[in-house]
Amino acid sequence: MKRIIAFLLIAVACAAVGWRAFEVAAPPTEPLSKFVPAGPMLYLEARDFSTLLGDWNRSPEKQAWLASTSYEVFSRSRLFLRLRGASDQFAVAAGLPPDMKILTEVAGDRSALALYDIGKLQFLYITHLPSAKAMQTSLWQTRAKFEPRTVGSNTFFIRRDPESEREVAFAVSGDYLLLATREDLLAGALQLMNGAQNRTVESEFWWTQATTSAPQVGDLRMVLNLSKIVPDGYFRTYWLQQNITDLSQYSAAVSDLFRGANEFREERVLVRKAEANSFPSPDDQAAASEVARLVPSDFGTYQSIASPSGDSCFELLRSKLLDPHLSAAPPSESAPPQVQLTSGEVGGPDLETRIDQPPVQHAAEDKKSALESLLQENKLRAALFVQSTARDNGSVFVRFHSAVVLVSDSAWNESELDSALAAYVRPNITASELGVSWQNGSAYHQFDGLWPLVTAIRGNYWFVSDDPEMLATMLAKFEIKPDRHPGVFIGEFSHQRERANFARFSQIVDRPSATANAESSEPQFFSGTIASLSSSLLSAANESITVRVDKDNVRQTVTYRWSH
Repeated sequence: MKRIIAFLLIAVACAAVGWRAFEVAAPPTEPLSKFVPAGPMLYLEARDFSTLLGDWNRSPEKQAWLASTSYEVFSRSRLFLRLRGASDQFAVAAGLPPDMKILTEVAGDRSALALYDIGKLQFLYITHLPSAKAMQTSLWQTRAKFEPRTVGSNTFFIRRDPESEREVAFAVSGDYLLLATREDLLAGALQLMNGAQNRTVESEFWWTQATTSAPQVGDLRMVLNLSKIVPDGYFRTYWLQQNITDLSQYSAAVSDLFRGANEFREERVLVRKAEANSFPSPDDQAAASEVARLVPSDFGTYQSIASPSGDSCFELLRSKLLDPHLSAAPPSESAPPQVQLTSGEVGGPDLETRIDQPPVQHAAEDKKSALESLLQENKLRAALFVQSTARDNGSVFVRFHSAVVLVSDSAWNESELDSALAAYVRPNITASELGVSWQNGSAYHQFDGLWPLVTAIRGNYWFVSDDPEMLATMLAKFEIKPDRHPGVFIGEFSHQRERANFARFSQIVDRPSATANAESSEPQFFSGTIASLSSSLLSAANESITVRVDKDNVRQTVTYRWSH
């Protein structure tokens, strides 16, 4: 719900828990990546880590999040507890706690973090920090507890905890402070600083693939070896998105974040393992951009897609406008919290159901509707979905209003579409023709019953909505000249507009569960945890994304806008 704060939330949460000294720099002299030994799966850069950390510590978002229900739930999560355990082991090995005080002391300007093992949290951290300041840190002051070692002309210090087998090593070399959780990583970095020709991260193919695709380095940069990260068991367990199959088609990725006063922009590049066989044509990508001009100014969220399939467009119309309903709950993958033990009785109270014969299996109805067939027969260039919420007159319930625009490569047949729409919805709302006859208006036409389904056609643009006012606003924008760049996907979410309505809606939806679990201290997921996170990000106005593709790369531009 907003990538930069998510970036910082995760970073600081991990720092408060244990390990954090992140990002790297694109310095005016040599890049710090030249001093990083080969083999990391993830590399982070910060142009000025000290300033970044200071901005986060002073931000109202940090204070709100640490006091939120969202953080309270996270602090009891398995991931947090594992990080807490790693933090405790680090404290024993280093002889001092890895808290925010230490992190602030070792935060220089140009900084780099290379992660070599997710499960064991093995990393190398390098930061540009004046030697006089480095020698004032708590880490340097406790060097007497460490064992000194020498690499060339450099001395570094190492300490091991025999029980956990954790080790912590650090060194000060000129105006650089180095910290690692493996002796060989620190020694290798010092050798590279002394001019050794050992292999670095820059010599690896995945690194070259990613960085040559994104020559402009942001205030923050993250480079990922996805071929190594995606198969990792820890990543697959803790990755929240759970889109492992999608990620497996990429070998590397790079993400650059550019910070401004009221806007953060993230530029991502995902490098494919193999050249794409097909992707939306330039004309279809332009169509996705052009249809996005129709989005009302008071939208809640929208998405525009190039070259959608007929099946996906039918499902969009069905689920959002023609037949919206709550789907069945997914099957539980965990054991029930309570088990009712009986005295051995079997069967149930239904004495009319025979148990000596299998139930009758009815043949599935596989006949396609006329609407579904029409969408599959037409070549669709783009699809736009817009949704917003509004309180009812009593401010009790939250209403959802939606609109769908489908762009075909040829003009739509109005009579065919009207007939197909009426035929699809008729069985659900009437036993005859009541309420499903079309009445024509000046700009659009709608059903003559209580259901406000409205539709309009403008050449190869087909509009369908459940809100006449929303449709009228979109039709008024039809003659506006598009000014967007082409893309296979364009979307935006207005957090500022939807935040309060989401909180209200989730309270109503969660109320039965909250009542049933009144004795539990665990907050409801949507009205508690997610709404709390949303409140912590109160100043986040909206987030937009544009996705572009070519044969080798997928490029994403994500923009976060702030209200302050």
